[in-house]
Amino acid sequence: MKAALTTKIVFVSLGRCFAYLGRALGSLRPLLMANSTAANSHSSFRVSFFLLLTFAITLNAGCGLFGTHKKVQVPQLLTPLSEAAKSRLITEVNRLAGVHSLHGKVDIEFEDTSFADSGLAEKYRQADGTVTLQRPGQIYLIITVPFIAKDIAQMTSNGETFRVAVLQGDEKYRRFVKGTNSAVYEKLDTDGTQPGAQKPRKNRMNEKETVTALSNLRPQHLTDALMISRITPAQRGLTYVQSEFYQEEADSRPEKRAARVVRGYYLLEEFSQPATGDARLLRRFWFDRVNGIRLARVQSFDENGLLITDIAYWDEKPFGESGQARLPARIEITRPHDHYKLSITYQTPMAVEIDKEYRPEAFVLENRWQLSEVDLDARQRNKAAVTPK
Repeated sequence: MKAALTTKIVFVSLGRCFAYLGRALGSLRPLLMANSTAANSHSSFRVSFFLLLTFAITLNAGCGLFGTHKKVQVPQLLTPLSEAAKSRLITEVNRLAGVHSLHGKVDIEFEDTSFADSGLAEKYRQADGTVTLQRPGQIYLIITVPFIAKDIAQMTSNGETFRVAVLQGDEKYRRFVKGTNSAVYEKLDTDGTQPGAQKPRKNRMNEKETVTALSNLRPQHLTDALMISRITPAQRGLTYVQSEFYQEEADSRPEKRAARVVRGYYLLEEFSQPATGDARLLRRFWFDRVNGIRLARVQSFDENGLLITDIAYWDEKPFGESGQARLPARIEITRPHDHYKLSITYQTPMAVEIDKEYRPEAFVLENRWQLSEVDLDARQRNKAAVTPK
């Protein structure tokens, strides 16, 4: 790649050189004609000297190839790149999907840009958490204020429905939200209604806006990210396609933080193939090929091809008391159409409990705080009943 770029620079420089010379000789053509008809030898000498001087100046100005060289910083291609067939990529995904349950302490970070529209309050950008996950699609997450162990919110999903309890702030801001995982709802404002058209001032972050953000956070989004679904090639209606990709990105190595590099990836794309109709992209898996094969990213798409979730996986470590599983210790979840992004980092991976069996009722949150309830399914039914057809 570097050789090709150097060759390109040489040819571009030569082209500029000849272009400069062509323009210079074109401008001197009248002088050459005059010189050929001049009778005065002294005048001929002056013209010849002028031609030589002009040629030297033009060569120096237009042909930097033969003068001072300017170094161009080219992003380094990271090597060595590992080779893998499609079966190897599928095996790597299923290795990560082999864990049945997880229970451990996490750090949760809500990033500024992700909650720009919702205005997440400063004191809730970083929080502690306790997460319990179990297949298929079950989660219980407790979010607490760092250092004082005071719950900000609790949320569960049993794989079909979800419940979110917002516990902080004034009593009028607290609420208990219920809904169905597969449903699509309008965003909730603080009073449990759809937000108005007027947005808060940028960078104005208060308790009301914090409750709005937490109320619209869905626990099943975390389940899909923290517990990767298996790939089953034999499943009817699904097709998997492998390709190669190179991407320029920031260097993640600690000693090279300011540098740019080119990283090689394998892409594995999952398509549905219905008996009738067009094929649809469901998931795209990104595998980092530098010094091995590592699942680095998973993107999921809706029926219109829009990006639903973009998940990045980092820092693989041994999990469990005996280190029996190697899993990503940091997961970044971006929901572009829900306008939020969060980072979840396991505090002590080897202290995480693995493959313990939990009862189904453990993933159904009860409103033991007697909070004001918002039933999103009932709200949609009521709205549909009063909407003219």
